[in-house]
Amino acid sequence: MSDRAIGLDLGGTQIKAVIVNTAGEVLRREVRPTGGETAPGQPWAHTMRSLVQELGPCLPAGISAPGLASRDRGCIAFFPQRLPGLEGLDWTAWLQRDRIVPVTNDAHSSLLGEAWLGAARGLENVALFTLGTGVGGAAMVDGHLLRGHIGRAGHLGHMSLDIHGPPSICRTPGAIEDFIGNHNVGERTGGRFTTTHDLVAAFRAGDPVAREVWLKSVRALACAIASAINVLDPEAVLIGGGIALAGDALFSPLAAELDAIEWRPGGHSVKILPAALGEWAGAIGAAREAMLVADDGWRMTDGG
Repeated sequence: MSDRAIGLDLGGTQIKAVIVNTAGEVLRREVRPTGGETAPGQPWAHTMRSLVQELGPCLPAGISAPGLASRDRGCIAFFPQRLPGLEGLDWTAWLQRDRIVPVTNDAHSSLLGEAWLGAARGLENVALFTLGTGVGGAAMVDGHLLRGHIGRAGHLGHMSLDIHGPPSICRTPGAIEDFIGNHNVGERTGGRFTTTHDLVAAFRAGDPVAREVWLKSVRALACAIASAINVLDPEAVLIGGGIALAGDALFSPLAAELDAIEWRPGGHSVKILPAALGEWAGAIGAAREAMLVADDGWRMTDGG
């Protein structure tokens, strides 16, 4: 295992990069704009290659990116209609490396980062919900990241809460992300608010409409978490993403809802924890994956 590695997290607006050592110290952080999406491989792919050259062309590197990673983890196999050129891009070849560059779904990578250095450190069974424009997710079972047959495992934001609801981008009717994601706040509030930040601010100020909408959203999240608990039996559920910054306005009513609906055999309740690494979790998880690729042939591991 190398004593240092590079992790790169490709997002819709920013690319984040880190150098992390095996002790878990983040030695360097860099942020670059992702740029436009109009031409395959431009400009984000060139930015990623330049970052690797700048940070250490001989260091192991890992990639965190949206979409479903291929079974051999060499590329993103499925991510239609956005970031042209991402699907099928062989990162090992593109970054001109002589050792495999592992590619991981961004939510999966975030959980790996949290399990290594964040709120899930020392835990073996964890679920992660990331609350932002939509709702992302990942799960770790018995110390192993749950990837599934084709990489779909952990898409917790697309659990169905309303069988008559509109389809999500994954075709799921009434998905949890339609109840709490930032993408449809205007629709959920009759046009009164355009962002979750404004909705929560109005909730804090005692606005009755904001209170009704926000508490409905929190109850939906609680139902999704309770469902995930029954399927995965985690030690803890992590809540990350921008909406998690609502703090007590989120976590207090969420705890109250879970008190009412969570199945607690023998009085055992699952810990609900805020994610600790913030926007850097994906890059840190990608660096950890790079470290875990074995030196003898650079065999892929499960990252757990």
